[in-house]
Amino acid sequence: MKDLRRAMTLLELEPRRVLLAVLAGVATLGSALLLAGLSAWLIVRAWEMPPVLDLTVAVVAVRALGISRGLFRYFERLATHETALRGTTSARSNLYRRLADGDPAAGLSLGRGDLLARTGADVDALGDVVVRALVPIAVACVLSLAAVVTLTVIAPAAGAVLAAALLVAGVLAPWLSARAAARADADANAARTRFTEEAVTVLDHAAELRVAGRLDQLARRARAANVRSVRATDRSAVPAAFADAATPLAIGASVLGALLVGIAVFGSAPAAMSPTTLGILVLLPLSAFEATSVLPAAAQTLNRARLAAHRITDLLDRADRTVAHGTESADGPGRLRAVGLCSGWPDGPVTEPVDLDLIPGSRVAIVGGSGSGKTTVLMTLAGLLAPRKGAVTLDDVDVADIDPAALRRQVGFFAEDAHLFDTSILENLRVARGDVDEDEARTVLAEVGLGEWVNGLPDGVHTVLGAGARAVSGGQRRRLLLARALLSPSQILLLDEPTEHLDDETAEILQRRLLDREDGLVRPGRSVVVVTHRLPSRTAADLIVRVEKNALPTALNGA
Repeated sequence: MKDLRRAMTLLELEPRRVLLAVLAGVATLGSALLLAGLSAWLIVRAWEMPPVLDLTVAVVAVRALGISRGLFRYFERLATHETALRGTTSARSNLYRRLADGDPAAGLSLGRGDLLARTGADVDALGDVVVRALVPIAVACVLSLAAVVTLTVIAPAAGAVLAAALLVAGVLAPWLSARAAARADADANAARTRFTEEAVTVLDHAAELRVAGRLDQLARRARAANVRSVRATDRSAVPAAFADAATPLAIGASVLGALLVGIAVFGSAPAAMSPTTLGILVLLPLSAFEATSVLPAAAQTLNRARLAAHRITDLLDRADRTVAHGTESADGPGRLRAVGLCSGWPDGPVTEPVDLDLIPGSRVAIVGGSGSGKTTVLMTLAGLLAPRKGAVTLDDVDVADIDPAALRRQVGFFAEDAHLFDTSILENLRVARGDVDEDEARTVLAEVGLGEWVNGLPDGVHTVLGAGARAVSGGQRRRLLLARALLSPSQILLLDEPTEHLDDETAEILQRRLLDREDGLVRPGRSVVVVTHRLPSRTAADLIVRVEKNALPTALNGA
């Protein structure tokens, strides 16, 4: 539970809002409790056939309580969900901030599907704690105490029976349910994460996988992971069913116990208990258990949230690893040098040394097959990975000594799987620079070959990509990401596979333009490093770095 308490702080819950939600929940079930007691009194009193006017107030009160229950339920839903949604928004903001300010390898070392699960479904699981656990548990405690006190005042023995039944339904059953479901939930989360990773790979790289003949294989693996997730979820439903059965059994025992106590008291001393009081004694427990009926589900929610919190705190720990952040500025001309640079992930293979000297305006291509280490070299040049050996300097200052924000303004790494957001085309371009106007956006989109497409859209650059990257083709997505890179303020552009998913002719044209400082696509004073697995002939690149798979990267001057 330590991880859960730590992760819950990301929600930044406001006590005032939580209290308001709890009060609305108490008012909802309090209305139900009063309605049950008053209805019992009204039924028995009507059986005694008093003057009709004696029942008028009770009849109106029953109607009022029935209406108020629905109203307070609505207010409780509003307050609870507003608190939870505000919390998940804050949690994601805090999580993204920690990832952005922390160790760059924290997110990069995880699979995209795993990272998506931790920042998506796992954060939602924390929000579920507010809606399905925190508020319901608080409401159940208050209402159970009120019901027990009320019955104890009428008949202490009946109050004791109700208290024991409420403990079974509200404590023992949820505990058994959570304990039995813990293992199944763990298996389901592992399978779900695996399914997300496989599904994201299939969706993002369907074309390449089909060409390689591996699409059907990965699709089968994704389906198998999904089946394992569903089966594990089904296993967790079995103990939940037993826990659900405990509530009606406890209700029956409580009602029967109250009835026996009432009969005993009424039979031994009729003056000590009126028929209406006996009716309240029997029917009130029926409503008292409404608050505890959701507690088995609350226990399972807490268990799922505990597992999610463990993964979230693991991500936070990765991001919070001690990383030397420099304080030097990056106001120089922008000369990036790599001397004896060996790149690689921690505990992973290491490339052999590479020497690069990128003066302002340089055009460099890094070429190699998939998995050869091209992107790793690029990320090391950007300061996202620490060199395994050698050094990377910007204007003769080690990149580790430069303030990260200043380094990002000078050196920009643009990944091939960068995200397109569910917003307008213009706002997607403003991710790189917030002051991009419509004219700039249209100009750069035309430069990368999207001018005709954008002009044909009903809202132009204000057209919303309703499904993010899924709203555009692979080629359009890659051009949008390239346009975003061109609009960035970075003086050194590190582009990872900028022409992937384009037809051969278009890809060659764009690569030649990117590597030609006289073309004008990129300002002559900006440096460009392009990573590609297929470089066209006769480019104007100043330097080509060839990285052979499972071999040594070698730098070849000239094109």
